[in-house]
Amino acid sequence: MAADHVEFSELATLIIGLIALVAGTRIRQMVPALKRIDMPNAVIGAMIVALLVLLAQVMFGTEVAFGTKLRDLLLLVFFTTIGLSAKLKALRAGGRPLVILCAVTVLLLVCQNLVGIGVATAWGAHPFYGLLAGSLSFVGGPGTALAWAKEAEAVGLQNAQAVGAGAATLAVITGALVSGPITGWLIGRHKLSPVAPPQTEVSFAEPQKEAPATVQEDRGNLESILATILIVAVSVLLGDKLNNWAKDAGLLLPGFLSAMLAGVFLTNLVDWTRIQLDFEPIQKGGEVALNLFLVLSLMSTKLIAVAAILGPLFVNVLLQIIVIVAIAYFVLFRLLGRDYEAAVTVGGFLGFGISSMPVAMATMDEVARRYGPAPKAFLLITLAGSFFVDLANALVAKAFLALPLFDMKALGIAGH
Repeated sequence: MAADHVEFSELATLIIGLIALVAGTRIRQMVPALKRIDMPNAVIGAMIVALLVLLAQVMFGTEVAFGTKLRDLLLLVFFTTIGLSAKLKALRAGGRPLVILCAVTVLLLVCQNLVGIGVATAWGAHPFYGLLAGSLSFVGGPGTALAWAKEAEAVGLQNAQAVGAGAATLAVITGALVSGPITGWLIGRHKLSPVAPPQTEVSFAEPQKEAPATVQEDRGNLESILATILIVAVSVLLGDKLNNWAKDAGLLLPGFLSAMLAGVFLTNLVDWTRIQLDFEPIQKGGEVALNLFLVLSLMSTKLIAVAAILGPLFVNVLLQIIVIVAIAYFVLFRLLGRDYEAAVTVGGFLGFGISSMPVAMATMDEVARRYGPAPKAFLLITLAGSFFVDLANALVAKAFLALPLFDMKALGIAGH
């Protein structure tokens, strides 16, 4: 007879998560459809574990609980690496088009949250669920959605993880399915084609390729890895101090946002002092932390709770797609000049606006292979997606939470 409750230790949780991650990677390699929609390996593997947990619950009445301490630390590490990659001086390279893209992105964030809040309110749910089903899932992706879901659950919203996981999973799937075809339709409708000579692509691509090679000669060695661990640890510690200072001042910040801001401060301080950091292990470390955080979080998702809200989630994703397509076509495409580069930028915008940066880059790469190079579009999306999007998303979400509509004190956030 199975036990009524099974609780895994932190080490056992990590082992299960790693097995799930490897399994998800293998399955994605074997199923072409999963590769085409760029479904993260962690999502696939974690859903398998979540299904097994669901079977144990339904068939044997067994409740399964996983460790959470390591998951929470991985969350801080991931957002710290995002902050450490935020080189403010690199944003100047985008010029006026980048300012336009960032401004339209903020417009999108606000609209996505308004749509999510509207759907949540229509279903009689707390508006915080609308934020989770808004920009936090669509622009933010599974990692951001689950990070904020953790904050929501801490103040009493018990189904927050189910909403975040469900909305983000639907976003990943739909974003990959619609961004490419819509971009192709836009190019065909306006009969667009690349006008820049081939060497233009080199002029934009060279800084991206040469900088790491000239700055970092010993990437991957032990000293570089230890230095990365040190700066990430210092950023996490500094973020924790920042969080405490903000709390004492009456400003409540999520721990991962504090860690990201600390990373932004440190990397630009180091850049100002002309000390050179090896960003290769920082990026790799961020990828590892994100994948492990995703798999550890998603595999504990209560699928019964997700199934109960599929109706509003489907309505939400349909409305979100309509909103972003309208903004992309009627605002971004026109402000950027209605040319081929603008169309490819729209493809990247649709990719990260509905799904994720990997989907954005995959969409633009496929469009460039079919119709021709678009180096400015790649530069714009890379610059915006590498830093601005995540920070803007967090700040916009925080601004929404400050509205009287949310009444977070009534949920107990004052004591959080």
